[in-house]
This record gives sequence, C-alpha cells and structure tokens, in this order.
Amino acid sequence: MLVIRFGWSFEGFTVTNVIYPSIAGVEIPKFVDTVTPQYKPKFDELLVELKEAEEKSLKESERLEKEITEVQELKQKISTMTADEYFEKHPELKKKFDDEIRNDYWGY
Repeated sequence: MLVIRFGWSFEGFTVTNVIYPSIAGVEIPKFVDTVTPQYKPKFDELLVELKEAEEKSLKESERLEKEITEVQELKQKISTMTADEYFEKHPELKKKFDDEIRNDYWGY
C-alpha cells in the first residue's frame, strides 16, 4: 500500500505549522447592516406607488378592452346602421348636429 503524505517541509516545518499561527488570530468582524434601514421606507413607498399604478393600469386596460369591442361591433354594423341608431349610442353628436342645423350651419 502506497501512502502519500502532504505537507511541504522547510527545515522541519510544514506549511501548515507556518501558516496556521498567522491566520488563527484573525477575527472576521460581524456584518452590521447600516444601509437597509435607510432605504426601507423609500422602498415601501415605491411599493405603494407600484400597487397604485398597477390598479390604475388594470382599470385602463379594462376600459380599452371595452372600447376595442365597441369599435369592432361598430365596424361590423356600420354598413347597415342608420343615423338614428348611431345617434342613440352618441347623443352628444345628435345634439351637435341639431344645433348646427338649427343655426343654419352646414359645414362651409
């Protein structure tokens, strides 16, 4: 059986015997976090803003989806739709057109 010993020898001293006393007295300081407490309130504020922006974005997405479906329906019906049907959905335009006709303004 072949036995190999590690440990370089310099005049009777092994590397371990030379290095160990040098590093044995080294103390690793305990990490004290001083940065996180400064930024925690700012981070919490950003999280609140993020939640508000997310809610606002979801509401806007719902509104846009409804508008898209309305436009798609209008696109399908526009060729057979009468003016009265259109004015039912858009009463503000009916009022505007009635005012223009009443004031004898024909778009010139």
